[in-house]
Amino acid sequence: MRELTPQVLGAVVRRTGDFTAAEDAVQEALIAAARTWPQDGVPDNPRGWLIQAASRRFIDEIRQEQARRKREELAAHREVPAEEVEEHDDTLRLLFLCCHPALTAASAIALTLRAVGGLTTAEIATAYLVPEATMAQRISRAKQKLKGLPFELSQDEERLAQVLHVLYLVFNEGYTTSSGADLHRTDLSGEAIRLTRMVHQLLPDSAQVTALLALMLLNDARRLARTGTAGELIPLTEQDRTLWNKEFIDEGVTLAVEAFNQPPLGEYQLQAAIAALHDEAARPEDTDWPQILGLYGLLEDLSGNPMVTLNRAVAQAMVSGPEAGLELLRPLDVKLDGHYRLDAVRGHLYEMLGEYETAATHFTAAARRTTSTPEQNYLTTKAAQVSDAARKRR
Repeated sequence: MRELTPQVLGAVVRRTGDFTAAEDAVQEALIAAARTWPQDGVPDNPRGWLIQAASRRFIDEIRQEQARRKREELAAHREVPAEEVEEHDDTLRLLFLCCHPALTAASAIALTLRAVGGLTTAEIATAYLVPEATMAQRISRAKQKLKGLPFELSQDEERLAQVLHVLYLVFNEGYTTSSGADLHRTDLSGEAIRLTRMVHQLLPDSAQVTALLALMLLNDARRLARTGTAGELIPLTEQDRTLWNKEFIDEGVTLAVEAFNQPPLGEYQLQAAIAALHDEAARPEDTDWPQILGLYGLLEDLSGNPMVTLNRAVAQAMVSGPEAGLELLRPLDVKLDGHYRLDAVRGHLYEMLGEYETAATHFTAAARRTTSTPEQNYLTTKAAQVSDAARKRR
């Protein structure tokens, strides 16, 4: 049912143009199926059954509003012949609609997880640490904004880019949560991978879709090794690489190479290539830092994102020494003023230099600024470790 729901919802939205009423009708159809299928058996065409049941429910609602009659019982409890329903999967159109430029990124994420991902409003609210009522209002307003907009699979690259950006944001929030007690939200990262796989199946020739799926798989492959038994953060250089998901790495590397060989290069292709180089290193010292540095240079030129510069500074330090990395951080004092990651990177680079007291100052500042409990604990521990090293040196 979870896999069929976005297909059924997409079909009903395409037919009616009313997102809110269509979603209500689909929910009623799912309830009817949950009640009748266990006794009567699953129909030969469950997707068609659900579309017919939802369409009839939608029509019933219209009749009730027009005639103000008592609500009728849903009667569509029969097997639907395949020829009565178009064999057309509207999931991708539904995803494009949920990621429409008329919506803010926050609204698009919430609506995508609700309508396409199948998460409840309560689950989405919990993931983003907002009250359920607030999330319900956000989703409701998003659906109202979409009312009457064309239900189409846009060939516009900007629309596809918007869809991929929403999926990228969902994955990142699940892979490293921005706040709270847990480092991961596997429901979010897993859902982002599932939806991106869906897009990749429908658009297999898109290099950016292929690259984004590769990036997600290559990062998620390291998930089990990123935390210890108590949920503490374990940095990349200290992870037990035998815990990495080899199946995800193999698939991710294959996809990354495929995408990288399709010019022009975009941000997801470069990020996937970097992730592949990290995952292919059997030991930290085997990491191909010169090649990673070159890729970060290309990514920086392409995106102009200061967070890319921050990562490039780490790669530069690994290639040319911590002084070179610190030099690259200077322009970020304005662009990333007050961001905890800037202090965290400075702390690591000063630790590499042996300037432990300065490193402790930056680790402490970073710990104060982050809202993620695992990251805060890790940075506080690092500050204590380098402070202890400074005392021993004195």
